Amino acid sequence: MYDTSTRKRALALVAQGRSLNSVSKETGISRAAIRSWKTRIEPLPRMRQTSCSLCGPNAEPPKYRAAYAYLLGLYLGDGCISPGMRSGYFLRIACADAWPGLISACAAAIEAINPNGKAYRVQAVGYTSVVGYSGHWPCFFPQHGPGKKHERRIALAPWQQTIVDAQPWEFTRGLIHSDGCRITNWTTRLVAGEYKRYEYPRYFFTNTSTDIIRLFTATLDRVGVEWKSLNQSRAAVTISVARKASVALMDAHVGPKY
Repeated sequence: MYDTSTRKRALALVAQGRSLNSVSKETGISRAAIRSWKTRIEPLPRMRQTSCSLCGPNAEPPKYRAAYAYLLGLYLGDGCISPGMRSGYFLRIACADAWPGLISACAAAIEAINPNGKAYRVQAVGYTSVVGYSGHWPCFFPQHGPGKKHERRIALAPWQQTIVDAQPWEFTRGLIHSDGCRITNWTTRLVAGEYKRYEYPRYFFTNTSTDIIRLFTATLDRVGVEWKSLNQSRAAVTISVARKASVALMDAHVGPKY
């Protein structure tokens, strides 16, 4: 736990033009902590040692199932959990600044699921980290563990799978909003002896974890969306949704980032 004067000294060094890396090495304070102080310098209020619904006596899943399914998709794509102070954890979801609606939706989901009901935003270069602090994030996301997601097994707990089965579109929307996109492709066709440009919408989802890819495609199968895997030389796998009826389904339930 760093007091306010220590935080101010670290930020003063940054204000001198020093890099976060150099200030971190000099002070022994993590870069993530210094970066978060740019947005909020006051210490977080002391967290009450209470149980969440999952680790409580009834072991009940989160109350707001749709918000959880969406947040789970975001976490599997662009999220991470890191230890904080006082046995708490930071959940961080990296959201591109180009999509302010996504940032707001992410913050709303974190506030709905976080036992203390709070989320805040930390600005970085080109993106915003939406952050929630709680002692219970590993309860909500048992996929948390050391190392990168694509280097360890990712599987849903039975209670998570039940939520995804009940809220498949929210889960899909979270995955698309993290590691996916909706674009307009084009091609040419020969019509009456002339080549004419033809445009059509298409969804893509790319991830380096084969487990997360399987979760995504299994959910698409469940809602009747046709997909195919693209052949690539790189390690990541890209899933394409291009058939007209399937794109219409995705548009109705997911839509482009905003």
